[in-house]
Amino acid sequence: MTVPMKTVGETLVDLLEAHQVDVVFGIPGVHTVELYRGLAASSIRHVTPRHEQGAGFMADGYARVSGKPGVALVITGPGLTNIITAMAQARQDSIPMLVISGVNRRDSLGHGRGLLHELPDQHAMIGTVALYSHTLLNPGDLASVMEHAFSILSSGRPGPVHVEIPTDVMSIRIPAPPVRKPLSTRPRADSDMLQAAANLVASASRPVIVCGGGALTAEAEIRGLAERIDAPVVTTVNARGLLAGHPLRVPASPSLETVRRLLADADLVVAIGTEMGQTDFDMYVDGRFPVLANLIRIDIDATQLARGPHASLSILSTAREAVAGLSALLPETEPLGSGQAHAKAARSEALEELSPKIRMEIGIIDAVYKALPGCRIVGDSTQPVYAGNLYCDVPAPGRWFNSATGYGTLGYAAPAAVGAAVADLSSPVVCLTGDGGFQFSLAEIGSAADICARVIYLVWNNDGYQEIETYMVENGITPEGVRPAAPDFCLVAKAYGVPAIRLGSLDDLPSALAQAATRNGPSLIEIHQTKTRGVTR
Repeated sequence: MTVPMKTVGETLVDLLEAHQVDVVFGIPGVHTVELYRGLAASSIRHVTPRHEQGAGFMADGYARVSGKPGVALVITGPGLTNIITAMAQARQDSIPMLVISGVNRRDSLGHGRGLLHELPDQHAMIGTVALYSHTLLNPGDLASVMEHAFSILSSGRPGPVHVEIPTDVMSIRIPAPPVRKPLSTRPRADSDMLQAAANLVASASRPVIVCGGGALTAEAEIRGLAERIDAPVVTTVNARGLLAGHPLRVPASPSLETVRRLLADADLVVAIGTEMGQTDFDMYVDGRFPVLANLIRIDIDATQLARGPHASLSILSTAREAVAGLSALLPETEPLGSGQAHAKAARSEALEELSPKIRMEIGIIDAVYKALPGCRIVGDSTQPVYAGNLYCDVPAPGRWFNSATGYGTLGYAAPAAVGAAVADLSSPVVCLTGDGGFQFSLAEIGSAADICARVIYLVWNNDGYQEIETYMVENGITPEGVRPAAPDFCLVAKAYGVPAIRLGSLDDLPSALAQAATRNGPSLIEIHQTKTRGVTR
């Protein structure tokens, strides 16, 4: 009996299908064309960005919405160096991303012979960012390497994984390998730890819960715990939308004084799935986040638990398992009834703490959700996104994410919104970006147009990097380099065949959004700080 033989490239496509990959984002080149052999005949959709960084950000946006790893396919050398920024953002935000790249032929590695796209040590370079990086020297190892990659992507704290295939390996024919389901393991809290946590919770009279992005999959369990112990629930940026509309929600940043007082006054804080990092808890870098007297931390990452702040009890577990187990051990008691009042006061006071300009920007976000109830807002590092990260009452989990925390990239939103739109066709995606950051990835409008992605580019144009200019002035620095010229975004969009409008008044935003949402493809709406009425400086 003849054993069927396929090239490594063809086998890679088969293995991706076997691991339920339904889309890859990539730009083909001479160093990856053999990996594309068989792709057109497969069930996998290919989306072409305009830049490899865009491929990574698309994979990021796709992963956040679909819950599956985002997959990117890039060439040797510059393709991989271009995608490193997106991989770093995924590492910071715990997003599962598989990057498959080429690398030069095996007998050239490490010799510096001046081959096209050559790097001194590509594997070592990417190993500083990826959770796992492997060079496929033996073609027969392909199936086990892919199994290992997907096991890492579905276990523990997610992040980017990298597999590189030498150009001389790609075309080698191998027998079809057996496919094994990847091992998916996540830590579970032991009963002693949960009982200790239950004892602390049961003795608290003023508990508060803080949720990060790691809590998104445990909304029902967190709601049950919060109601059981009558605890306000503070949501960080990546957890916005948890407990939407619930009287215990506090959709405000722990960097705000109001929220810090709430936490400082608590006699117990339960932090779930948050690294408690600076961009959420000390956005202004003032060092005034309070020392929490009684802190329980729940996290999937042991190394993160070992970092600060100090906790009275650290529980290594998924959020769902830990919160469900904790709730089951609590005694049946009537809540004191003050949690909802504290949460309501915190919501009101946190909003009042903000400047009129920031509240106006939050009002724009509210208007978007009101006009398009099912939409997601994918944000860049721009003023309205900073405002929303401080306070934003999102209607559902996963409907608000951006690059303005953690790694803090510019140019994220335009491609990430395309990835999000590919993952969910049911409602439009609003890309909230600034004129500065949008120019980092402006050409991705073309990518959206290619595939008729339902992305509404909502461009906040303040004629430069105004946030940085303001920071310079406040710190006694003469502003320099903060006024890059912007194109006419409406004309650029129209050049790609994308309908575009600049708002004459903020009052026109709801109708413009509604009109854009009817289109089967991208649209652009510009809000200009001086040319759109209703915008306060």
